[in-house]
Amino acid sequence: MPDIKFSLTDYPCGASCFLATGEALLGETFEACRQADAILLGATGLPSVRLPDGRDITRQLDLREKLDLYCGIRPVYLYHPSDTPLKGYSAGEIDFVIVWENTERLFSSRTANNSSNGEAVWDILRITRTGASRVFRAAFELARTRRRHLTLVDKPNVLPSMAFFHQVFEEVAAEYPDVSTDCCYVDATALYLLKSPQRFDVIVTENMFGDILSDLAAGLVGGMGMAPSTDVGNRRALFQPAHGSAPDIAGRGIANPVAAILSAAMMLEWLKHPSTVRGAKWIRNAVKRTLQEPGLRTPDLGGSLRTTEMGYLIGKEIEKLCCASTI
Repeated sequence: MPDIKFSLTDYPCGASCFLATGEALLGETFEACRQADAILLGATGLPSVRLPDGRDITRQLDLREKLDLYCGIRPVYLYHPSDTPLKGYSAGEIDFVIVWENTERLFSSRTANNSSNGEAVWDILRITRTGASRVFRAAFELARTRRRHLTLVDKPNVLPSMAFFHQVFEEVAAEYPDVSTDCCYVDATALYLLKSPQRFDVIVTENMFGDILSDLAAGLVGGMGMAPSTDVGNRRALFQPAHGSAPDIAGRGIANPVAAILSAAMMLEWLKHPSTVRGAKWIRNAVKRTLQEPGLRTPDLGGSLRTTEMGYLIGKEIEKLCCASTI
């Protein structure tokens, strides 16, 4: 991409940073993220490093909230039939995106004082019309770039908050008559993801439902090593592989790099420069080409390639596409 240059700077964050400094998100790191055009976040967290109340150190949630990255997006795509536990699906036949609200809903209660005299604790599922409307509009706009179908996943038959969520969805849907819609309870959605995932194009939901369903969805296409993600706001966005830091295989050189590589492709596409959009297409096509051969896999997908070997093969395919200028 000769007509654009990148300035890349690493900043510490997460459990290791917490162990070294007592802070998981340094002020310098946050300010750099606030000033950046885009943030590429590595997998963070260690099971042995937790807050006093037992919760994980999750700085990506802090970044979402402080930078108002309200729209979480996880694409799900099957690259080869051998990667799914389901029978009878061809490459590309499982292809949908899960979108959820990042800055309120159930996760927003994590910073509140929810304890009551040490005998009970509760979490509040907070929904506002503003928060729901903007993530719904983002999901509708995304659906317009795909197959123009949007599924709302909620639980309005039980929860008043979800009934309100559903109401706001119907109001926003009236602004997008060119996008077909349906609604599905979250429990039924879990069943349909296993029985007929091809029915979905774009799914929109709240963050707890989205967090759970997106991991299930990743399992349909090979696991968390195949799951890129982004958190988008109006001014900036954060990109990261959806998996954790996998301390059980740390240092062994066998982690699957595909999720991180595809997250970088999402970043390039989001930057919207003609060269970065072209680069994103090269990366995605390179991943498709590489994964056409079922034997070219890291151990999580039943192969024997090391992390660097997988990355090298994808890099070589990117180089071929770049030189040929085929797209």
